[in-house]
Amino acid sequence: MTTSSNLGSPIKVSVETFYVEGQSQPEQDKYVFAYSVTIKNHSLCSAKLVSRYWLITDANGKEIEVQGEGVVGEKPTIGPGESYKYTSGAVLDTPVGTMQGYYTLKNEFGTEFDAPINVFRLAQPNILH
Repeated sequence: MTTSSNLGSPIKVSVETFYVEGQSQPEQDKYVFAYSVTIKNHSLCSAKLVSRYWLITDANGKEIEVQGEGVVGEKPTIGPGESYKYTSGAVLDTPVGTMQGYYTLKNEFGTEFDAPINVFRLAQPNILH
């Protein structure tokens, strides 16, 4: 599944999700998902990704907030017209859940701004019709 956010931000975020069957243990309520994120800079100046915020919600309504510096140990600077892509993962107690959040970036003039990440679904294949 792929989603993207376009809420007027010069930074567009698209996400593709994958169920990782080989690492999941449904009998122990452990469902592993990977997600690949592409961050595209549509502005006329460079932007450095400073931090991230995620809200992860499982099908039981359990919410986990994740925040920290950069992504996957990096704080990339994305030039005008450039993209940055990375892959990470999440573990849920249920076969379906959602993620949403934002990245905080700083442009070359030192101004910080948030790039929203629209809600996207994590789902074990064939669980939803």
